[in-house]
Amino acid sequence: MIGIRRISNSRWWHKKKNWLFFAIFLFLVFVRISKGAFYKDFYYFISKPFWPGQFQKEIVLESIDQEYLIKFNLLKKDNIRLRQILSLQESSNDKHISAAVISRKTGGWWRQIILNKGSKDGVEIGNIVIGPGGLLGRVKNTSLFTSSVTLITSPESKLGVWVDRIQINGLLVGLGDDYPSLILYSKDADIKVGDFVSSSPASTLLPPNIPIGIVQSIDETLKSKKTAKILLLAKPHVIDWVQILKLNI
Repeated sequence: MIGIRRISNSRWWHKKKNWLFFAIFLFLVFVRISKGAFYKDFYYFISKPFWPGQFQKEIVLESIDQEYLIKFNLLKKDNIRLRQILSLQESSNDKHISAAVISRKTGGWWRQIILNKGSKDGVEIGNIVIGPGGLLGRVKNTSLFTSSVTLITSPESKLGVWVDRIQINGLLVGLGDDYPSLILYSKDADIKVGDFVSSSPASTLLPPNIPIGIVQSIDETLKSKKTAKILLLAKPHVIDWVQILKLNI
């Protein structure tokens, strides 16, 4: 009796096994025909609770807003720059000569720019050159059609300057990099980061009150004087148009 029951169970399991294989075969055929669409729909439902919610949506929208803000600020700066260029182009008179920068060496030790105005236009050695933001340098030499300008970042440049907040004179010396050094011959000078620096009223080379830069960092290690790095307001490596000041008129 037990043997008959075992044979019966064996046949039942064999039939069940055959149906199971057949079901798997049909399932694989269905997946093949549907090209995985079933899996995709299945994944759709099981992953739905983990979809990005309102928080993620807010993050994305905030990123988009920041992107638009950055683009707006860039357009605003370009607009200001173009207005400044237009102003420089149109403002030539007896004491100011507008000129275009046709060559520049602002990344090496000898820093200068070359302008498209020369002696035939009335440019003379020693004339002051300014751009959007403030002082750039002085005319070193001229040809008939061009002039070379030594930038205030050049080691050749040494100018008297004025720190307005503390009402004190100093010497601005080019170092061959983007940050000229301000020397104050007073250890007690209360200079601070952010102080505004302009041309000195006592200077014999420059007219007074031409904007130059802002104090970026201060070195107080020397006993007899203080020095500071100056962040220039005018950027010679991006300026396309300048004005030449004819001081002798």
